[in-house]
Amino acid sequence: MRIDLHTHSTASDGTDTPAELVRKAAAAGLDVVALTDHDGVGGHAEAIAALPAGLTLVTGAELSCRLGGVGVHLLAYLFDPAEPVFAAERELVRDGREPRARIMVARLRELGVPVTWERVAELAAGGAVGRPHVAAAMVELGVIDSVSDAFTEQWLGDGGRAYAEKHEFDPFEAIRLVKAAGGVTVLAHPLAVKRGRCLSETEIAAFASAGLDGVEVDHMDHDAATRARLRGLAAELGLLTTGSSDYHGSRKSCELGEFTTDPEIYGEITRRATGAFPVPGAGGRTLR
Repeated sequence: MRIDLHTHSTASDGTDTPAELVRKAAAAGLDVVALTDHDGVGGHAEAIAALPAGLTLVTGAELSCRLGGVGVHLLAYLFDPAEPVFAAERELVRDGREPRARIMVARLRELGVPVTWERVAELAAGGAVGRPHVAAAMVELGVIDSVSDAFTEQWLGDGGRAYAEKHEFDPFEAIRLVKAAGGVTVLAHPLAVKRGRCLSETEIAAFASAGLDGVEVDHMDHDAATRARLRGLAAELGLLTTGSSDYHGSRKSCELGEFTTDPEIYGEITRRATGAFPVPGAGGRTLR
């Protein structure tokens, strides 16, 4: 059973529509895929409507959090999307995305990069606009070679010359909100050092004490030594370990199913969730 628990569609910063994503997931031989667009659930209905036979969809979101000066991404699975307090907080975060992107565009123009807000908005195509859309516009202009090249201090990385802050979740509050909505929480790529400053093991332990369920271990931004370190830490803290592609379509080099989650871990995630159930396509099945 092949399970990928971290993907993005055009509902945030991916390049495949939710329908295209689930069709590609089935074609890639996946049995389970999670749609985890940034801070929102707008792609779920389309993905469910297009879900192929034999593929199960895990509904979720990747929450933008910040602890001190460290960006934290929290994967939330199988929560009740209608729970009002959590829904309101997600909306606050999403509402902050456009003003932030406009500020980054203005700062890039001050730095001599002729990126326009109109093009960034076109690239977002109605989804939640974010740094990858600004980065994609920079790639089109030939300023950088790839989207990932923008996520540095030179450009849009945390604290970078054109970086702008936005409203983000406190990670402890995010864990509480997800759990209150019946969901399960997993830290996304927590030791991806090339993205900037990372969490300490002490901070991850504090999240575990606050109810964190797991950590994403097998990820393209973790080398072998980092994965081993995270597995050891997860064992000490009693956390689940997952593997995922963090697929964004053509915006990143990773492929669907490049890293996967053990079926027993997936089963435990579904058992812990009370807010929503995995959705099987026609003829699909789940472990719940």
